[in-house]
Amino acid sequence: MKKSKRVIGFGMAAAMVLSMGVSVFADSAVPTIDTIKVGEDYQDLKASIKVLTNRTDIVDTVYKGYAEQFMELYPNITVEYEAITDYEESLNLRLTTGDWGDLCFIPTGVDRSELSTYFTVLGDFDTLDETYNFVQDKTYEGQVYGIANGGTASGVVYNKRIWQEAGIEELPATPDEFLEDLQKIKDNTDAVPLYTNFAAGWPMGAWDAYIGVAATGDADFMNNTICHTKNPFAKNDDMTGPYAVYYTMYEAVARGLVEEDPASSDWESSKTMMNNGEIATMVLGSWAVQQCKDVGENPDDVGYMPFPITVDGKRYAGAGGNYSFGINNQASEDNQTAAMVYLKWLIEESSIYEDEGSIPALKSGDLPDALADFEGVELLADNPAKEGEETLFNEINSESEVGINNDDYPDCEILEAALYESSTLDELMDTWNEKWSDAQESLGVEVNE
Repeated sequence: MKKSKRVIGFGMAAAMVLSMGVSVFADSAVPTIDTIKVGEDYQDLKASIKVLTNRTDIVDTVYKGYAEQFMELYPNITVEYEAITDYEESLNLRLTTGDWGDLCFIPTGVDRSELSTYFTVLGDFDTLDETYNFVQDKTYEGQVYGIANGGTASGVVYNKRIWQEAGIEELPATPDEFLEDLQKIKDNTDAVPLYTNFAAGWPMGAWDAYIGVAATGDADFMNNTICHTKNPFAKNDDMTGPYAVYYTMYEAVARGLVEEDPASSDWESSKTMMNNGEIATMVLGSWAVQQCKDVGENPDDVGYMPFPITVDGKRYAGAGGNYSFGINNQASEDNQTAAMVYLKWLIEESSIYEDEGSIPALKSGDLPDALADFEGVELLADNPAKEGEETLFNEINSESEVGINNDDYPDCEILEAALYESSTLDELMDTWNEKWSDAQESLGVEVNE
């Protein structure tokens, strides 16, 4: 395991830092988030901070409102938002310059081992894990560099009215039941049974979120089990595991149960189409429910169901964080501190989780109404990797070029294969297994038969 580049300082300097209730890292006097008392501390701090976001739809309304509320409490701190359309691509470039603002959503492509290169330590894992959900997502060597902007459960957005009009009385529990229901929707309504949002790219990558807990019931699967499994993409007789997830997508496309021309699909308009019943189903995290509710006159028609896989008679759903907030460690100490104060206020005092219908960052918060259909479904977050293997999944994923969770292309490849009949799913999964096995061998990974 690599040793942390940060060094804990002792002596008089450390004593002074501790007395101020701030981080004891020798290269920083920035407070950790757990030490801040919102509304009391840092009232005299003067700073102007910039927050980067991918939410182009609400940056000038809802997010601006959060900033204004905060500035009433902290009039000496100015908060400005900047929305970015091509967020992942832009942030991956801007991070390297250090000149990107003060607070952002950490791009998914940033490896855990790289977090300390760009982001400020928010606190130690053992402390923050007692208070916040999903902090393991952005933890490396015991230090937390990001806190999730709420969380989502892995399931399926659906229009309840359309499903009822199709004559469906019970939500599906297996991939084949789901596909049969999509066929009923096609036969009995005018709605698109399953909208892929292929043209946007990133919604295709969302399918990868279901191959872990939702498909296996195993909280260790994504960070531990899959790393040591032989042929993890092989078909299981009980239709569980990654194959079952990708089968659901492949077959929906192959059977003509998706939009007529996936290449011309449109993300923003799809939310309105879900609201008004032009679309029956979209496979996206629970974060999408509120967005679909907010863009039309039929919010009560939008619901959320568990992903249709049953493991040994039980249903599971992965619960994970959305984008995580990270603070620029190249910003001035005043700006880092101001960003830390704003972050603390945003995730603990604002209405952001109620507004977005997401699982709150605070463990003491209530689950959103969107999960009403998840009664009896066990929510599990991915367990962290074993000590010494914190980066193993990323290494295998990169070496194999399979690209789970960090590249939309593999999922797009599945759709295209089904759409153009260029490959069977079995052929694709055999290729993935071969690549995964080669990477395991190259990296000297112990494989369980």
